[in-house]
Amino acid sequence: MALPLMPKATAVWLIDNTKLTFDQIARFCGMHPLEVKGVADGEVAVGIVGLDPVANGQLTAEEIARCEADPTADLKLLEPTVPLQRQKTKGAKYTPLSKRQDRPDAIAWLLKYHPEVPDAQIQKLLGTTKATIDSVRNRTHWNHANIKPRDPVGLGMCSQAELDRVLILAAKRRENREKREAREARAKARAAEAAAAPAAETPASDENHNLG
Repeated sequence: MALPLMPKATAVWLIDNTKLTFDQIARFCGMHPLEVKGVADGEVAVGIVGLDPVANGQLTAEEIARCEADPTADLKLLEPTVPLQRQKTKGAKYTPLSKRQDRPDAIAWLLKYHPEVPDAQIQKLLGTTKATIDSVRNRTHWNHANIKPRDPVGLGMCSQAELDRVLILAAKRRENREKREAREARAKARAAEAAAAPAAETPASDENHNLG
């Protein structure tokens, strides 16, 4: 089933502006109902700006009203009237001049809400540089006073699919790192126990020797 553009941003808007059930929104946006509930509770998609599917021609107000009246009904996505641009798969990411002024806001959003994402991935996702990322992180950017964390998808800096892919990879890296650190901690604990065992036996051995 075809999904709307920027599913999570669309889900945010539907939650805030309609009476649709979590199940209906989940089916339309290709999400799990619990994930939609997490969005409603402010635990998922933090900082993502809602995207109006009516304004961008993906739904009609009548279609939303129809499904609000029937909780078992499924929303039907409108066919795009303009062919979608083919997405580039190779080469450096190009950011239009009109969007470049928003790049620091997108960087700030990632640093604030997803600090687990490596700088190299932020560079690829937003078409930026390490120096710019560091200046936003260290608050030395020339326009620091006006930088506000804003979702890069809502700013049009990347697609929701691109962002999700980066977040999933970062989460896996963090999970692997935590597992590795846990294994190392257990190994150190076992080594410490092994080193302590002979030391604990030494006084008894000395006492027996003195008695002899």
